[in-house]
Amino acid sequence: MKSVVLGFQHLLAMYAGAILVPLIVGQAIGLTSTQLTYLVSIDILMCGIATILQIMNNKFFGIGLPVVLGCTFTAVGPMISIGDKYGISAIYGAVIASGLIIVLISTFFGKLIKFFPPVVTGSVVTIIGITLIPVALNNMGGGFGAPDFGSITNILLSFGTLLSIILLYRFTTGFLRSISILLGMAAGTVAAMMFGIVDFGAVKEASAFHLLTPFYLATPTFHLVPILTMTLVAMVSLVESTGVYFALSDITEKEITEKDLEKGYRSEGLASLIGGIFNAFPYTTFSQNVGLVQMSGVKSRKVILITAIMLVSLGFMPKIAAMATVIPTSVLGGAMVAMFGMVISQGIKMLSKVVGESQENAMIIACSVGLGLGVSVVPDIFASLPASIQMLTSNGIVAGSLTAIVLNIMFNMLPSKKRKRAAQVRLTEQEV
Repeated sequence: MKSVVLGFQHLLAMYAGAILVPLIVGQAIGLTSTQLTYLVSIDILMCGIATILQIMNNKFFGIGLPVVLGCTFTAVGPMISIGDKYGISAIYGAVIASGLIIVLISTFFGKLIKFFPPVVTGSVVTIIGITLIPVALNNMGGGFGAPDFGSITNILLSFGTLLSIILLYRFTTGFLRSISILLGMAAGTVAAMMFGIVDFGAVKEASAFHLLTPFYLATPTFHLVPILTMTLVAMVSLVESTGVYFALSDITEKEITEKDLEKGYRSEGLASLIGGIFNAFPYTTFSQNVGLVQMSGVKSRKVILITAIMLVSLGFMPKIAAMATVIPTSVLGGAMVAMFGMVISQGIKMLSKVVGESQENAMIIACSVGLGLGVSVVPDIFASLPASIQMLTSNGIVAGSLTAIVLNIMFNMLPSKKRKRAAQVRLTEQEV
């Protein structure tokens, strides 16, 4: 019974993050309430499957640690951008292709990781967070194109939700603090019910049980830019997951090898590949559940397996998934400000460790974030370039990411007189 309670606690800690990505992306690309219900339920189910793949430990996949997987927020902005420009089918084509690419390069990613130091990943995460803020503000007003956009009701609900989250985060600790966003959205939805703007039609119409349906929302189509974008996102997620792996390795006192990392990366790629087939999203490790492992002191994979089974079971119950879809857009927008702001905050945190190391790092950050944001705000700036080049410059996240990678190679990896002198000084000091 204790294991079940602990497993349920892990589920609650990650549930908000698990349902928010499909809610945000689904609303942004204009899904109907029925489609949104399916998207949320299949995503919950796939979180469970992805977690099971990762806690296993066989020859081919599984890091073998008590890790929980959920949708990565890093992918929200890119998926919305892909959906707007290429359609929903391109999102799933990119998710499937990027998952397959990660499976294929998992053996070599441990060596490729040198191209993704904190100065690169921090820049990418910061760019992604910044490009998400306009989505949050549009939703705070009621959603782009809404007839009551910017109404007093929407403003009160969105800021009320945000204030609830802030107060919960400030005056609670531990578990309650970890689900402050979920509680804040619940409070906002209750307030919206008082205004009479919550529609439970989707819950009534949803079936009590359903089966998995491949390509339910769209048959995937494959385009180079979306695939490149989602592959970059997947690589950033792998870098973040590596940190979680080592954190759990330290907590559980289980040493992980390069082979273990390969199997962990392969599991994430496989989860995204399967998720794309069933019209779900990419998956990554959830750091909030690492905190629960640390706080509870329970390091058994059995508890996480129970969490995964709960997630899979919930995924077969559309009525429960439909409850999440009744959250008004303005309430969701208020929560988005906090969540997306935290993405920016995480990027800044990653960059704060490296920006003072050298002027070169400061230049990498300045150019990559500046170009990434600039292309997102003024997407037509490169409209006169050849189509082959526009594939790399039309998306702010791709443009900023590639800028960070190239500049990092130029400043920090290619031989330079400055680094040679520094190496000679270190060598002299060692001889002395």
